[in-house]
Amino acid sequence: MFERFTLAARTAVVHAQEDARERRQAQIRTENLLLGLYDAPATPESTAAALLRRAGVERADVEAEIARLARAEAAPDAEKLALLGIDLDEVRRQAEETFGPGALDRTRAGKQRRMFGHIPFDAASKKALELSLREALRLKHSEIGSEHVLLGLLHAEGGARDLLAARGVTLDGMRSAVEGLGHGEASG
Repeated sequence: MFERFTLAARTAVVHAQEDARERRQAQIRTENLLLGLYDAPATPESTAAALLRRAGVERADVEAEIARLARAEAAPDAEKLALLGIDLDEVRRQAEETFGPGALDRTRAGKQRRMFGHIPFDAASKKALELSLREALRLKHSEIGSEHVLLGLLHAEGGARDLLAARGVTLDGMRSAVEGLGHGEASG
């Protein structure tokens, strides 16, 4: 399937993997793919980023939401420790005060080991990429462009769809915008 991706769509996937790696995630999520759409080369192929901006969704919005989701995932652990009288934020502050910034982050050896390893897609991201192929076929496009990846993200369950829906971006609305482009970046 990836052989049918345009340069912009491939770049989005590569940047999604890099983003997941930098965030030390075990899997590539739909939010990483969404963020990757903003990193496509600045060419006529970077259709998805332009569509997102036109819909009022900026890269900073996506980054802020990813950070919020990461904090929300960590919250249950912090709450459990708080029940034991341990303030996780205070522990981190004191450790960084004593040992320097990032003292509680993963070790350098662990970081290097993950640096080169493959990070798999989670189920929602896989589904979004599969749906991007369906969207391209539906539009009778011969290649899968970044706009099709965006439609796949809006179609599949996941954080990206939720983030976009909260900002009023819908699958039907974005589909209309893509159809209005003609062949868009997938025009061969």
